[in-house]
Amino acid sequence: MTQTMSPAFQTVVEQLHEKYERLLAAAPYEKGMRLPTKGVYLFSKDDKALYVGRSNNIPKRYHNHRNGTKNQAAFAMCLVRERPDFKRTYAPGAKERAADPAFLEELHKAQERIRAMDFRAVEEPNQIRQTLLEIYCAVTLDTLYNKFGTH
Repeated sequence: MTQTMSPAFQTVVEQLHEKYERLLAAAPYEKGMRLPTKGVYLFSKDDKALYVGRSNNIPKRYHNHRNGTKNQAAFAMCLVRERPDFKRTYAPGAKERAADPAFLEELHKAQERIRAMDFRAVEEPNQIRQTLLEIYCAVTLDTLYNKFGTH
């Protein structure tokens, strides 16, 4: 039996590239600019895409990546885990010691790096399209820090 892609799914997939193009064309966020509430966002540095995420509250998510705790700053935790001495101790699922001064220093350094990055966002209120757009952008841009692992 030959199967083809569901027409409903194909319609959604065909709309992804247009939103991707709008994300890339968006001006990098500057203080005072309006961010969309729901959608997909991108962190980049020197025109290199680093991390794509999605949120139903992009302004809050942007703040948390740059200033939040370890549980709120997933991208910062990816940067912390780059260091060999933190890779195992602070691996996903490991019990981090949030009071560890060395860890907190690395988290703050990672968040400083993030604050210096460009940030763009595109509106997408539909949860399914958000999910697919996040994956589409991460794959198309070959982002360094999107792993899509599970626990």
